[in-house]
Amino acid sequence: MSKPVDLGSVKVGSYIIIDGEPSRIVEYDKSKPGKHGAAKARVVAIGLFDGVKRSFVSPVSANVEVPIIEKRSAQVISISGSNVQLMDLETFEYFDLPMPPEQEIASKLQPGVEVEYWRTMGRNKIMRVKG
Repeated sequence: MSKPVDLGSVKVGSYIIIDGEPSRIVEYDKSKPGKHGAAKARVVAIGLFDGVKRSFVSPVSANVEVPIIEKRSAQVISISGSNVQLMDLETFEYFDLPMPPEQEIASKLQPGVEVEYWRTMGRNKIMRVKG
């Protein structure tokens, strides 16, 4: 799920969809090329799920898609290899997610710990350990 927004209204730190991947903007430059040219924006973003750097140049008036990110809480039930089994604290549903690549998050994961995970575009990712 996403909503359209003008490229001129986004800023560094916000999320947009580039090549079907939700990405966090790390660089944003605007330029007015000439007398009759429209202002252009150069955007560099890093993928939320895959960590790949993506960039594009587009007119400031162009529409971009902004992903709708749901921030939810879950409890770690078990850890088996590269998977973490979680239970959502609102719906009590069980689901598996891959171990996050960030070492500071992965080192704190153990059964019984509460985590915050983000759900967007039908995918989930553990973002931080609570407490």
